[in-house]
Amino acid sequence: MSKKIFVSLPVTDVKASRAFYESLGFKNNPDFPDDTAAWMVWSENINFMLLSQAKWRTFTTRPIPPSTSSEVMLALSLDSRDAVDAMAAAAAANGGTADINPIEDHGFMYTRDLADPDGHAVGAMWMDPAAMAAGDRAD
Repeated sequence: MSKKIFVSLPVTDVKASRAFYESLGFKNNPDFPDDTAAWMVWSENINFMLLSQAKWRTFTTRPIPPSTSSEVMLALSLDSRDAVDAMAAAAAANGGTADINPIEDHGFMYTRDLADPDGHAVGAMWMDPAAMAAGDRAD
């Protein structure tokens, strides 16, 4: 079996969170039909598990942090700068927040940080490794 990552996130509304992540380009795995969770696929090896807060509490007794805090930033690589901008627009149009941090443009790398409806931080990023190796940096 290949190595995979499953990121579990507590959410207040599974249906709304599923719609939000679908708007960013995730696909819902229909083999996991459950109204307390949604299995969202970013790629063959990267998956997000959106868990109702009640379901989340069956896995841990640790408190769910407030939506204004950040423990981790999950960065998703995209094919172009335009795709980064499109993801930010989709986030803002579907219950999330675009640009929770200043936009970063280093020439070879372009990032915009988003928040989902529950405040989980997601980075949309594009990088040109060839330009980075060549020293084409705008910082």
